[in-house]
Amino acid sequence: MNAPSDERVVASTEHELAIIAAALAGRAVRPDDQVRIREVIQWATDAIEAGDDPLGESCCRLRSPEVRRKAGAVYTPRAIVDAMVRWAASMGREPVRIVDPGTGSGRFLVAAGRAFPKSALVAVEVDPLARHCLQANAKVLGMHRRLTVLSSDYRSIDLPPLAGRTLFLGNPPYVRHHDIPKVWKEWLADVAAGLGLKASKLAGMHVHFLLKTCQLAGPGDYGAFITSGEWLDVNYGDLVRRMLLEQLGGQSIHVIHAGAMPFNGTVTTGAVTCFRVGEPPAAIRFREVADLGALDDLRAGAAVRRENLKNERRWSTFLRPVARRPQGHIELGELCRVHRGQVTGCNRVWVAGANARELPATLLQPVVTRARELFDAGDCLRDAAPLLRLVRLPEDLDELDLGIRAKVDRFLAWAREQGAHSTYVAVHRRKWWSVQLKPPAPILCTYMARRPPAFVRNLCGARHLNIAHGLYPRVPASASLLDALSAWLRDNVSMTAGRRYAGGLTKFEPGEVERILIPPLEELHERTATLDAGRTDPRRKTGSGVVSAVAPH
Repeated sequence: MNAPSDERVVASTEHELAIIAAALAGRAVRPDDQVRIREVIQWATDAIEAGDDPLGESCCRLRSPEVRRKAGAVYTPRAIVDAMVRWAASMGREPVRIVDPGTGSGRFLVAAGRAFPKSALVAVEVDPLARHCLQANAKVLGMHRRLTVLSSDYRSIDLPPLAGRTLFLGNPPYVRHHDIPKVWKEWLADVAAGLGLKASKLAGMHVHFLLKTCQLAGPGDYGAFITSGEWLDVNYGDLVRRMLLEQLGGQSIHVIHAGAMPFNGTVTTGAVTCFRVGEPPAAIRFREVADLGALDDLRAGAAVRRENLKNERRWSTFLRPVARRPQGHIELGELCRVHRGQVTGCNRVWVAGANARELPATLLQPVVTRARELFDAGDCLRDAAPLLRLVRLPEDLDELDLGIRAKVDRFLAWAREQGAHSTYVAVHRRKWWSVQLKPPAPILCTYMARRPPAFVRNLCGARHLNIAHGLYPRVPASASLLDALSAWLRDNVSMTAGRRYAGGLTKFEPGEVERILIPPLEELHERTATLDAGRTDPRRKTGSGVVSAVAPH
């Protein structure tokens, strides 16, 4: 079902939409309401019969993106729905039952109901307004008699046994782990353990729904879900990857580029995952598409053998050809250690603001606090003056002069009022007030963005918080070698080396940065000749032209 072609507004309030849905579903409404909405009823009926979803579109318009995001309510474009239903139809005989977890207004269930006219339809939806829209759509299309609506959380339902196959189809709600109650996180861990799997409590709700499907499905059942694509790479996605290799029987994975907007109004990389429950698959097919029109055949893709999938923690690597390791190239980690920046535990206190004005400059350390500061710096971060300062106090406050100590005590009294002493990080420091920083990194790099990371030479000796990583040579290295290295990294590192998250973000963990392949040192040394010939800035060297800061232990 899709948006009506003339974009007509069905209702101006949720209450009005509920009345219209009730009338379409055949339920009694007040006579004055019936008269007022008569024209809309006819128009909405025509739109639904034509394959549109005017009620679902209206529901999306009436609720802010923030409200829908918190509930994980993102409605799926018709091109994706149709492709997933076509895949289901290609799998053989008609399913006896179709289950849609997080049904919404019923786009998947209605499309599947048309493709499989004899199948029982089971909708699972907790939102009352969405259920009204679903029931209206089903009534208009004559599917209401084979529709069962469960107004329960999908994780809590049971399905009665039946003879025949069940098709699981839909778009599970995407809710981040921060908004998932503890009881459901414990449910995830317990159910996974019962299946012999491990689960991370950092998993989003779409992982919960996939696990529930694994629990409900039996041999011969099959399904297709569209979710955000971050589970392909992140640690908590290991549960999904194990299920697809074992219980769920993964068939194919089709990743939709964020630019194609697979979820209306949300810039997110989508992943259509097809599975058939029974025996572990010999291989799973992988494909990446740039637009929704390319989702023609969900049986397509490059087959990757199960053995290779089991040994790889990041599955997005199978979406692109494997590049051969260039002759002589080494991993960056052989030359540099990569350390993430410092976590303060309470930036609003330790990043100096108005309450730190009394503190002397000797206790305020220039620090990179935003990735934008590195993106804007270009090749080099030369001047620390525009940077914010971090309050850096000694562990032994008695070593301070009395005048300074009085100012520090006043600052710490305020810091306590802000709760800075009781954060998890502060409690686990040797002294809660003393934020320890690593030495200045000769090269700084950003690690999460919708663009390749920035590699910036740190010529002003700034420290960095956990918005960036620091690259520290394992042995002393010349400034010109580090210039050549950072220049090569800027020119050659792409987003494909990182792991994908929702919202189109790509993240580079320290280990992933260390695994970047770089030219042999001999080639980098050749690049330094030109740099050395034109070097005039004394701040770029220490003493004999060798950068002395090496990796902290």
